[in-house]
Amino acid sequence: MNENEQTPQNESAADAAAFASLGLDGRVLAAVADLGYTAPSPIQEQTIPLLLEGRDVVGLAQTGTGKTGAFALPALSRLAESADVNGRSTSPQILALAPTRELALQVADAFTSYAAHLPEVEVLAIYGGSPYGPQLSALRRGAQVVVGTPGRVIDHLERGSLDLSQLQTLVLDEADEMLRMGFAEEVDRILASTPESKQTALFSATMPPAIRRISAKYLNAPEEIAVARQSTTSSTIRQRYLQVAHQFKIEAMTRILETEDHDGVIAFVRTRAGTEELTRRLSERGYRAVAISGDIAQKQREKTVDDLKAGRVDILVATDVAARGLDVERISLVVNYDIPHDAESYVHRIGRTGRAGRTGDAVLFMTPRERYLLRSIEKTTRMPVEQMQVPTVAEVNAARKAKFTARIAETLANADDRELAELRATIDAFIDENDADPRQVAAAIAVLAQNGRPLLSEEQELPAFSGKGERRGDRAERGGRVSSDGRGSRGPTREPAAGNATYWVAVGHQDRVKPGNLVGALANEVGLSSKQIGAIDLRGNHSLVELPADLTPAQLEAGARAEVNGRALGLRLDTGRPTRSEQGDRRERSGGFGKDRGDRDGRSGGFRKDRDHRGGRSGGFRKDRDERGGRKPRWGQDGRRSGR
Repeated sequence: MNENEQTPQNESAADAAAFASLGLDGRVLAAVADLGYTAPSPIQEQTIPLLLEGRDVVGLAQTGTGKTGAFALPALSRLAESADVNGRSTSPQILALAPTRELALQVADAFTSYAAHLPEVEVLAIYGGSPYGPQLSALRRGAQVVVGTPGRVIDHLERGSLDLSQLQTLVLDEADEMLRMGFAEEVDRILASTPESKQTALFSATMPPAIRRISAKYLNAPEEIAVARQSTTSSTIRQRYLQVAHQFKIEAMTRILETEDHDGVIAFVRTRAGTEELTRRLSERGYRAVAISGDIAQKQREKTVDDLKAGRVDILVATDVAARGLDVERISLVVNYDIPHDAESYVHRIGRTGRAGRTGDAVLFMTPRERYLLRSIEKTTRMPVEQMQVPTVAEVNAARKAKFTARIAETLANADDRELAELRATIDAFIDENDADPRQVAAAIAVLAQNGRPLLSEEQELPAFSGKGERRGDRAERGGRVSSDGRGSRGPTREPAAGNATYWVAVGHQDRVKPGNLVGALANEVGLSSKQIGAIDLRGNHSLVELPADLTPAQLEAGARAEVNGRALGLRLDTGRPTRSEQGDRRERSGGFGKDRGDRDGRSGGFRKDRDHRGGRSGGFRKDRDERGGRKPRWGQDGRRSGR
């Protein structure tokens, strides 16, 4: 079973027995049956009995192997049995740590689903960027399961609002990613704040030395479980790729939708901001599209899925996390609008179609610089992905004409005879009164039916790629960097990897920035995984970061707004030397003293305008609240989140 994956409600008695044989509480098994899950996945089959026995476990498993169920199901079973004996606890019994708020929300949703028959169990997600008020109220009421990001958990511990003294189970989900994002200190502090008697389950895709250290220090003789990653795709899915520049993706997608038969569609993008942008652009073109991402409320998610099943929505624009567990029979096409950065994600994405013996289509959009990702996918899945071409304008127009005439034929076949007679009488009268050409009248009625949209497309043909990538001049024209320009250049010391580009950020050594600060900010605010963040080159008053070349406008905007040590990153493509305005801005920031900023702590001789004479913040409020009322995350010099 894939992560939270639902299967059709036709499980066999043998499959039901397989879950029952693991020893789970009957109420938890009832929730499993309600969700339609069949046989346990390998990580669940091996891990659940150990956790039910009270053993500590280290699980080596990729996302998509069912690991959420592997730790959530036994943890809830033990919680239910404890409540039967000791009564309902008003303090957290289960704490699950996740590296990002999107994953925290997804894990919390899974706990909620599994606890459907445990009415006394309250599940709470706590994460940065959301208001404290509702979280504090829920903790005071007594949440038995808390799922959170390390920074916000530390905040509540320091406030005294989170009591871990009665904790039964601690879960570290995607532990290697947490450490990669600079949360090592927070993880240590949280582990040190928990009782020694607790049970710990640590899940990680890899086993670096830092994870070994945590396991040896905090876990009690853990059992190590490793499962192989899924790397094959269904033979019922036709897989194709389309080489297209980022700015032409929306046009390419709409041409495919117009020229090929399909039913329900899922389009995958990398970030929440990306889902909203693509949904808006599809809606503007007349498509019934809805976005879902990892932080969508469960009721809204359920309504969206129901709308897709019922045909009230045709296109679901989703992130990887949001689409887990989605099984809708009418999904016949998966569009990888943003190419995934690992083959496992690709396998899980296209697995939303071609299910239960049905056929499906999967189309992958790829820019010329992302060809290496396609090669990785083909190598891992051991299946070729065939190339396709963008449908031409002539093909689009032919499809539109065919659909238009089909609508006329369908209307004639299904319309009420009396209604047709009444309308025909009205049209006959109009023709007689105006001596009009019947064909012209029919054409005018067709224009009305088009509701302002031209029947035929007048778009230009999209530029074709030779498959050899972009020319250097094309990249320079787009704003990218071609080569270092010698002394004084702000350029990188080496060329970025294929598919990546060099980006400039407005913080550097003089802002007391470390690489972990930038990794954390880019991961949480821009929606990048640690695998997508390459080399980081810290310099005096700025830094260079290697990131995917095809960041969307929404991602760039989020990166520009994100803060590190109270400074906006101002993320943008690196273009060479700093501009005059940038140089002036940095001089102003340094107090006018040039590169030597004066006093011992690296600041200018004058006080910063947001600090008083004691070095603290000024009495004025910082403009650091986001649109939802929470504070914008800021990233401190030690890699920890501040202002959470």
